[in-house]
Amino acid sequence: MLALILSVLSVSVAVGMRTALPLLVVSLFYTQKLELWSEVPILNHLDPRLILAVSISWSILELIFSKKLLGQRSLQIVQLLFSPLIGAVVAIAVIHLTQADFTPLWLIGVIGAVVALVVTLVKAGWFFRLRGLPIWVTIIEDFLCVCLIFSAFNAPKEGGIIALLLIWLALRSSNLWREWYLKGKKQSKV
Repeated sequence: MLALILSVLSVSVAVGMRTALPLLVVSLFYTQKLELWSEVPILNHLDPRLILAVSISWSILELIFSKKLLGQRSLQIVQLLFSPLIGAVVAIAVIHLTQADFTPLWLIGVIGAVVALVVTLVKAGWFFRLRGLPIWVTIIEDFLCVCLIFSAFNAPKEGGIIALLLIWLALRSSNLWREWYLKGKKQSKV
């Protein structure tokens, strides 16, 4: 059970970094006949080929747009809107792929959605604090995202520990970001 939760956390943090890339990796490497999406809520109404085409296109756009300032700003809006939904969907997909018996399934979806949204919000905060993320940060983000997805299935404990460290780092940095904002607000009043 612990490995399952760590696996869900790993996938959810990956969705918080990049929205479509985890969906693409799960579609390509962990579903033999794309029958997985017929068991996942929301996506069970869509054609698996459409899901694959959209995730490929969206992943390419994410990889290209994340390297420029205007692209990062545009991606943040899309990621803030879709990361909770994709986080929930991919978290539920992890349950189906591992064939774990977990009820209630909606709880895993909520955990995945909340973790993905928190990571996305913290990333947006750092974007505004730094006035754009450096290219080396986006490259590390891409690499970590793929590593977290693969480790969620192949080494769930290690991937979950990395995800927990990243969640801790996100919460810690969001606190620093909040203090920086409040300090700037006090200085502007003086």
